[in-house]
Amino acid sequence: MRFGLNLPTGGACGNPRTLAAFAAAAEAAGWDGVFLEDYIVYQGHLDWPTCDPWVALAAMAMATDHIRLGTEVTPLTRRRPWKVARETATLDHLSGGRLVLGVGLGDETEPGFTHFGEVVNVRQRAEMLDEALEIVVGLWSGAPFRLTGKYFAVRDVTFLPRPLQQPRIPIWVGGAYPHRGAMRRAARWDGCCMFKGTDDGSWQDMTPGEVQALRAFVDDHRPADAPFEIVLGGRRRGPDVGREMALIQSSADAGATWWVEWIAPADEGTMRNCIERGPLRP
Repeated sequence: MRFGLNLPTGGACGNPRTLAAFAAAAEAAGWDGVFLEDYIVYQGHLDWPTCDPWVALAAMAMATDHIRLGTEVTPLTRRRPWKVARETATLDHLSGGRLVLGVGLGDETEPGFTHFGEVVNVRQRAEMLDEALEIVVGLWSGAPFRLTGKYFAVRDVTFLPRPLQQPRIPIWVGGAYPHRGAMRRAARWDGCCMFKGTDDGSWQDMTPGEVQALRAFVDDHRPADAPFEIVLGGRRRGPDVGREMALIQSSADAGATWWVEWIAPADEGTMRNCIERGPLRP
């Protein structure tokens, strides 16, 4: 099991220098990865400072040596896929091959969609995400690429340099478990960072049985020897450390490979303390 942090890009973290310092502190404290949320306006707080995750990741790459870096997740439907391909390939070189690209549909109710005229229909966004991923990976190949799709078109272009990581930068897919469309999409790529869907939208941890079912679904829909990351967590650390460690261990036994802890927006000192206490390794 590896351990990561999910950091906001708003409030005190609306400054890329702060995020770079936090990434360096996370590396020193023994975390294995730091992943940024991707918002245009941070979580609907229209008056909060918000920084661009890609610029922040560049600063974080320069401040660290070995920790994994990435997004969790980028709503690829509101991004130009060729711009994402260029940004991620550049960041992979800058970081020495440490980048992870987390993708998802995004939350159609947040201002990054509603205030800028983005597509909000779920079916359309799912189609756009699949098409955009095909373009990103095609451009990463470094070979001549073209695609005429329903939403995007690319004409005879070669992107160089290729990313350092081969066969590609890892792609993790987010979405609601057990939504079959999200699970099928994730199984086509390199990992999943899903949350448990609930009727009322409240947070619930996935159970070990659900992790086993997710692992079995993935195993049935991809080559047996292809590695696949199951990324769990995504919330604040609970007050009962013993319970948290037991859940992490049972999740690892069920097939999870990452546990990611969310650090909620707060003042810099409070957030740094949460980072410097390090991961809960069983």
